Amino acid sequence: MTDQAVDPDGVRLSGEGQFLGRTRELKELRADIERAGLDTLAGRKAPRARVLLIAGRPGSGRTALAEELVRTVADRYDGVLRVRLSEPDGTPVPVADAARELLTALDVPAPAGAAEDDLTAVLREALADRRALLLLDDAVAAEQVDALIPDTPECLVVAVSGGPLTGIADVRPCTLGGLDTKAALELLSRHTGSVRVTVDPRSAERLVEECQGHPAALMLAGGWLAARPKAAVADLAKQLHAESDEGSPLSRVFRLVHGTLPAAAARTLRLLSLAPAGLVDPHTASALAGCSVAEARSALDDFVALGLLHAVESPLPQYEVPGCLHPLLKALADTQDRPGELRLARARMLERTVRLLQSSRVITETDSPEAREKLQGMPPSVRFPSPRAAEDWLRLRRPALLAAARLAVADGELDTLARRLMSQLVRTMVAHFGMKAAAPDLYVLHGLVLDVAERRALPREKAAALLNLADLDAQTGRTREALVRYRAALDAGREANDPYATGRAMESVGGAYLELGDYERAADWFGRALAQRLARGEKEEAARLYGRIAAAHTCAGHYGEAVRNWRAALAGHRRNGDVPAHARALSELARVQEYAGHPEESLRTCQEAVEWARRAEDLRLLAALQVRLADTLDRLGDPAAAQLHRGAAERLLGQELSGEETGPQQVEDPKQGENACEIRSTSAED
Repeated sequence: MTDQAVDPDGVRLSGEGQFLGRTRELKELRADIERAGLDTLAGRKAPRARVLLIAGRPGSGRTALAEELVRTVADRYDGVLRVRLSEPDGTPVPVADAARELLTALDVPAPAGAAEDDLTAVLREALADRRALLLLDDAVAAEQVDALIPDTPECLVVAVSGGPLTGIADVRPCTLGGLDTKAALELLSRHTGSVRVTVDPRSAERLVEECQGHPAALMLAGGWLAARPKAAVADLAKQLHAESDEGSPLSRVFRLVHGTLPAAAARTLRLLSLAPAGLVDPHTASALAGCSVAEARSALDDFVALGLLHAVESPLPQYEVPGCLHPLLKALADTQDRPGELRLARARMLERTVRLLQSSRVITETDSPEAREKLQGMPPSVRFPSPRAAEDWLRLRRPALLAAARLAVADGELDTLARRLMSQLVRTMVAHFGMKAAAPDLYVLHGLVLDVAERRALPREKAAALLNLADLDAQTGRTREALVRYRAALDAGREANDPYATGRAMESVGGAYLELGDYERAADWFGRALAQRLARGEKEEAARLYGRIAAAHTCAGHYGEAVRNWRAALAGHRRNGDVPAHARALSELARVQEYAGHPEESLRTCQEAVEWARRAEDLRLLAALQVRLADTLDRLGDPAAAQLHRGAAERLLGQELSGEETGPQQVEDPKQGENACEIRSTSAED
């Protein structure tokens, strides 16, 4: 089990040899791990993992305390899993998303678009035989934590929240206040240096009192003093005392720090409240502020020194807006920046993100002269040195990119940019991760595309989004849900007068009925799709659809109709000059003839299919046909000839596996075919 990056809500104080104070709280939390629970006292075995709760205001060091606790007890467990349960603006993270992140950390595949109950069930099953330590940061409600608690007492859950989580049994919250004076002074001296504190200890203590021992406020105060070596601690204490009593100590220190920044830096800082998921890199800051990437990087480093940002440990420069400062930044941006300026900054950020995604995708297409030319035409600042560098950037920025898509759609005023962003994000993820690995994220993105298409009354895009979502539903076994979406896509395609969408939807409706075992309706819908293809003169698609109709009739036991449609498919493939498809169609026709009780006809068709398979250089199909010939000859009473064909099949498979011959490979098991409905795996989906 591997560790996953943590998303802290406030000031980091933890780290080996760097944690300050909270000695009593740590002792109580460690003791609580060993404490006998109510079930144990009642003589019952604990049914679930023990839950420890650390409660405190944002910036109180609650995440830091949780991290220190995890560090001290981690060696008792197989590994540590971390997930954040709220966004920087306080919006709760859906339980399904949190469960999926934990499953990803466990390297356990989760079906795209699965419901919350299904995902949490998979998570509990994955943790059933592990000793895992879960850190659930920034929990908003008890329901979020309760759904993620493992059903094994060997695991431990450490939850962090702003207050009690009523509803979770046998949990005693560890509530945090300010740091004690000694720890607070030490924290302050780490920024200012010990001399400035020791020469005027009373002023330092007054400053701690003004900050009420609040770690985040002390960090900002220390950063402010560190940036002004000639300022005395007493000066800052007086300024804070002169401030109005409105707001928390953190908000008062923050207003003072923000007010002393240069105008350009203060504006850049406020605009960071627009950063998706609170994650910032130099490109994001550059686009938001309208400055160069180098200037943005310098400003971000200055903010880190002041305690206004956290530098995230990663291969690429990345920063995080502390959760305790996010609402303060947003409030300042809303009051000091015009709505038009904020909208323009957000548009610049989205446009830069689209260009980075384009660059990340294009660099994977190195074999294409057009792609190389497009890449060379991009500014150097958005080009990646290699496909690996582009993939690393995409993987690192994935949470922020998905958050950017969600925020762009929710905004409602930048739908054109939002559509471009989602289109590029889908294509880039598929290029780097592959369709299967990216499926869970693609499901979310297609859902967002559907939201925009419905809001903007775009039937063509609505049809495309519904088809994509339905495909993912079908791939994960939710066939009935897929059927509903395919029908909705058909309506949208007709509204848009889009023949591709309507034809694709009709065929997919047929495929869903085939999967559900309603073969009559499947054949009917395939027939409707065929009629459209014939009317448009799409000969290759028409030949393929004849095969799908034949497959449905075969499953229904209507062998005469199946033979007729396979012959129509054969005629189409012959006219199109598609040798591999012609060989496969002959193979399926032979199979249906055998099912219909005509072994002699099946034998002749199979022998013809062998010749076409040789022309197609399809070794797997050729081997499968040899096995089928052997089976048919056995039934006709010629075991000697059957043995010869089985030997030929074994030699062909040996050649294919050893790589002596290479050619188009048909994924077909030589033993396949005992059940007529298995025909779908070759002809229906080919």
